[in-house]
Order: sequence, then C-alpha cells, then structure tokens
Amino acid sequence: MATPRPGRPVRGSSSGRPIMALLDLLGRRWALRVLWELRAGPATFRELRARCDTMSPSVLNTRLHELRGAGIVEEASGAGGYRLTGRGRKLLTALTPLDAWARGWRPADER
Repeated sequence: MATPRPGRPVRGSSSGRPIMALLDLLGRRWALRVLWELRAGPATFRELRARCDTMSPSVLNTRLHELRGAGIVEEASGAGGYRLTGRGRKLLTALTPLDAWARGWRPADER
C-alpha cells in the first residue's frame, strides 16, 4: 500500500480529503504506537521493536517507511535511529486531547 496523502484516494475516501488521509495513515496497524514510542526522543530500529512488543520487523519497517513518506518521522542524524519531525511533534500535540479523554474514559475503579 502506498503512503496515504491528501488529494489521493485513500481508504474511506475517493477524494483523499486530508483528514481521511491522516486517519488512513494512523489507522494502520502499529502506526500510532511507533509515534507514541518516539515521543520522548530518537530511537533505533532495535529499540523501537523492543518497545513495541510483538511487532514484526517487516511491519515496523513498513510503518517507518510510511511515516517518513508522510513527513512525520525522519532518520535521526548521528543517533542512528528515527525521530519525530516538527510535523510529527505537532501531530502528537494535536492528539493530546484524545489521550486526556481516554484517561477519563477508564472506569473510576481503575484510576
């Protein structure tokens, strides 16, 4: 599958509306987890794989390729791994209200 991009047909939208392209990208298996794991800073492929439990190396490689193609992740110069771009950090900031909502969604006895 090609990296979803605004203006191109994506899953759920033949027009490729920007929000639909983003939801297609983020809805791919493990994509959000990769972003979440990069929130604290650069990580190597091996570190990401270890943090992402049972993700196969081929899936991680595919997700990194797609996220790099979307301009959300880049190779970390000198660190030998991957990091969020400015666009990727803005995306995580935009997702912060969803994280807050999810924390409040837990049943009261689990807080």
